[in-house]
Amino acid sequence: MIILICLGIEGTAEKTGVGIVDSDGNILAMAGKQLFPEEGGIHPRLAAEHHAEWIPKLIPQAIEESGLSYDDLDLISFSQGPGLGPALRIVATSARSLALSLKKPIIGVNHCIGHVEVGKLDTGAVNPVSLYVSGGNSQVIAYESGRYRIFGETLDIAVGNCLDHFGRETGLGHPGGPVIEKLAKKGSYVDLPYVVKGMDFSFSGLLSAAIREVQKGTPMEDVCFSLQETAFSMLVEVTERALSHTQKDEVMLCGGVSANSRLREMLRTMSEEHGAKFYMPEMKLCGDNGVMIAWLGLLMCNEFGPMDLNDTGIIQKFRTDEVDIPWIDNAKSHLTLPDELIAKGAESNIVKSDYLGEKAVVKDRIPKGYRIHEIDDKIRRARTKEEAKLLSDAKRAGVRTPVLYDVDLHDKTITMEEIDGVMLKEVIDDELAFELGCEISKLHSADIIHGDITTSNIMLSEGDLVFIDFGLGRYSQLREDKAVDLLVLKKSLQSIDYNLALKYFDLILKGYGDESIINAINDIESRGRYTH
Repeated sequence: MIILICLGIEGTAEKTGVGIVDSDGNILAMAGKQLFPEEGGIHPRLAAEHHAEWIPKLIPQAIEESGLSYDDLDLISFSQGPGLGPALRIVATSARSLALSLKKPIIGVNHCIGHVEVGKLDTGAVNPVSLYVSGGNSQVIAYESGRYRIFGETLDIAVGNCLDHFGRETGLGHPGGPVIEKLAKKGSYVDLPYVVKGMDFSFSGLLSAAIREVQKGTPMEDVCFSLQETAFSMLVEVTERALSHTQKDEVMLCGGVSANSRLREMLRTMSEEHGAKFYMPEMKLCGDNGVMIAWLGLLMCNEFGPMDLNDTGIIQKFRTDEVDIPWIDNAKSHLTLPDELIAKGAESNIVKSDYLGEKAVVKDRIPKGYRIHEIDDKIRRARTKEEAKLLSDAKRAGVRTPVLYDVDLHDKTITMEEIDGVMLKEVIDDELAFELGCEISKLHSADIIHGDITTSNIMLSEGDLVFIDFGLGRYSQLREDKAVDLLVLKKSLQSIDYNLALKYFDLILKGYGDESIINAINDIESRGRYTH
């Protein structure tokens, strides 16, 4: 087998990187330089100037480190997006110039997928649920139906951006993450907003609340501790939900924020609670680097061949789920549940029971080892109370839900009717998709946000659609919240069958019938939420 060698160039934000990798996965060279702004965040123009200065210096440095000549290179790879426009243009121009001068083929790759693939290369993970967190990106990624799917992402700013912004606003400096981590070790908890919406998270409200606490005079150590614990709990919870939904048995952490030891500890604890293996690549491979671009370039070129120069333009809002990934074996190792459990979800264990002679289930919101007690107890109690009310109100709105038998706020348990039926994901068709849209419209008309509308949380029983698991539910009149509720469902459909997902989702929206919410969905999807 012929071994190919690729030189990769990275420069989506403030880090300039050049890496050389062979097709056996051997890292032959890794060179890089980071821009540290004197004040404020990363300015696109300054990042571009930084890349323009350093790419010509790092390429010969990497060649020298590898012991190769330029003639030994078989491919030039570069980060095509997502990222800062001016920075990406410098990288693409540099890669094209190098490829033309050396008469070598060229390929552009997705930056986010590069993080996942180099993490797999380094750790040996095969098919993980990945939490990718950096200054510009926060995504929960897993492979389904031929592509990496985004099971959760930020609705506003990335977690790294949140920490850096807090650092700048409070005088801690940039980057904020390392300083916050150090101060957090001496802090105690103060209440901050915890915002998980379905499978997505939001950090802007948390950031604003944390800054207000500092302005009120709350000790900086306490605010740093609370900001870090809250933000990371949100990230790990959504990763846990994706793990529960996909039933994979591997979890991987990647991206620059992986440097935080507390986040690593929390994600490892969650993985162990689910019986899944936890992986994290070597720290030098977690941040932006040229090696990940070179390795992904080899994988992509092996499947699709090199690009025509006309196709090497930048894609500033390059989504992870826009790329076909044919090289992954999607065989899943399903975890074996104890006999007494019907299901082990992200939030709860579901146990069969009996209530006054009726077949029932007990939903037990078990404590989470990765969350501190103050956050864990607050969330479990609030969600138990809210879910009980939502189950009843949904019924009044004309939607079938399990009959509520008992609520125990002390133990955080709900006892309810056991639904005899099949999950919608097993039987969905055109007619059921349209009907589902009609039923969701009833919920939203009553300002009920389910919070986790997936095809696993809707049953077909005796010809009726039955909505279960309102554990992330809440009340809201906002169009955006209703749109996000539907987008959770869209992602769930894509994980079953990507080709049919759009058809089913269109039928759901037709049944839903509210043009203003449909427009809000289009607006959210057009934002490119996780680009730099």
